Amino acid sequence: MHLYRMVQAKQGKLKTIGVLLRRKYRLILLNDTSLDEKFSLRLSPLNILMGILSLTIIMTSIVISLIAFTGLREYIPGYGTTEERRQMLKLSYKADSLEKKVQARDAYLQGLLTVLTETGGETSKRPARDSSGKYIKLNTEPSKADIAFRQEFELKKQDKNLTKTQTYNGQLQDLLFFSPVKGIITRSFDPTHLHFGTDISTKEDEFIKATLDGTIIYRGFTAEDGNIIQIQHSNNVVSLYKHCSMVLKNAGEKVKSGEAIAVVGNTGENSKGAHLHFELWFNGIAVNAQDFVAF
Repeated sequence: MHLYRMVQAKQGKLKTIGVLLRRKYRLILLNDTSLDEKFSLRLSPLNILMGILSLTIIMTSIVISLIAFTGLREYIPGYGTTEERRQMLKLSYKADSLEKKVQARDAYLQGLLTVLTETGGETSKRPARDSSGKYIKLNTEPSKADIAFRQEFELKKQDKNLTKTQTYNGQLQDLLFFSPVKGIITRSFDPTHLHFGTDISTKEDEFIKATLDGTIIYRGFTAEDGNIIQIQHSNNVVSLYKHCSMVLKNAGEKVKSGEAIAVVGNTGENSKGAHLHFELWFNGIAVNAQDFVAF
């Protein structure tokens, strides 16, 4: 019974509030002198609340539209201007383009290093030894025709490389090459015997200088050639320095023509004394350094 009375009391209050909100009032404007009625408006509290809410929604929509679709948004702190966003978009495109170019350059340099250091891909596994004796009587010696064909092929290949070398020599005459070291030439450029560089005998611990401006693209050590350093120059020219006792520069460093990059040594199985083995490559073809450098 008590709960029922509480519900009735609450419903009574709601009805009272509803009656008050719907109660009509009249707003009248009178002439202060003649007391004539100039304007009248019949209102209720509910109408006033609905009007205020509608006006608030309309004003909010107008403000949001002005900020979203006009230049006023640029005056909001932290929003940024249209020009700044355009520049950020351009920088993003440039970053993507530079990333692709760096990847292409790395692939090119890796291939170039593979060619110049005469290291191929992964070495194949040694086949298992035949223990059955099934193929022991097979003749694996090449025939006379095979030997003649191989010799003819090698001669044609050497002649082709020599022709390319002579053609490229004419394109390097305008470059001013700095002599890496001063000394006596003990072995000249001889591609027919796979000697693609020039050996210069000089005193040990002599500084080796860069022959042109460029960037160090490789420094390392091999059992055959000892300490090696390699420089990429402009016009697709690459210089290679072998048998160094010490390398003074790291990969990625830029060097100037005549700048010390290593020290003459006698490292590697192919070295028979203190000397520099200097190679010059143009467009992937070895050229005779003595045509351009005065040792």
